[in-house]
Amino acid sequence: MLRLVNVNSYYGLVHVLKNVSMHVGEGEVVTIIGANGAGKTTTLRTVSGLHPVKSGRIFFEDRDITGWPAERLVDLGIAHVPEGRQIFSPMSVYDNLELGGHLIYKHYGRKRLKAEIDEVFAMFPVLRQRRRQYAGTLSGGEQQMLAIGMALMSGPRMLLLDEPSMGLAPMIARDIFARVSRLRQERNLTVLLIEQNARAALNISHRGYVMETGRILLEEDAGALLANPEVKRAYLGRDQREIWE
Repeated sequence: MLRLVNVNSYYGLVHVLKNVSMHVGEGEVVTIIGANGAGKTTTLRTVSGLHPVKSGRIFFEDRDITGWPAERLVDLGIAHVPEGRQIFSPMSVYDNLELGGHLIYKHYGRKRLKAEIDEVFAMFPVLRQRRRQYAGTLSGGEQQMLAIGMALMSGPRMLLLDEPSMGLAPMIARDIFARVSRLRQERNLTVLLIEQNARAALNISHRGYVMETGRILLEEDAGALLANPEVKRAYLGRDQREIWE
């Protein structure tokens, strides 16, 4: 479904992505793991059109989307949930979801928009309870559910998730991961995931990539990465194992 071929990207003079090649098959959950500054977030931003490609190509469903603007990629079926739960805090939960569904409203009208909001409420019942509450007053976990819900309102086929468990208590984070896994099954969503808790992410993934200083070092099945002694030493520390197992 998604394929990156020798992608290079810069911030000014800093070479951030260095000949990055990877693929994500339809219906897969694929995780990118690596230390801070490895280029993981830039990879997602480059795929979603928020950061320019200097060289290389990006393909989505065999279509060359290199250089496409972010709004066109959303219309194509790629939704990005950025790091930090970037919701509209002064607006209500319902208004945030309406805003996320602007393309559905544009193409299909208000009746379809309301039906899609009801689907999000069915997935995240707490958001129905908080529908008139200002988004900025939600708990961290509820805000993450809202951020994912807003992305789903665009009717995506691929979801890009950047650090969905950041700042959440372990129990809440486990719930978020369980919901992501169900979304893949129920909506046949394809997911490309970045996550600081590498063990938790790999536990719901089919495959994973290890990234370091802008390069892909390793690509294996999730189980093989979990068992890899070097990966365990570098990214799957004892504290994470105690929290997530």
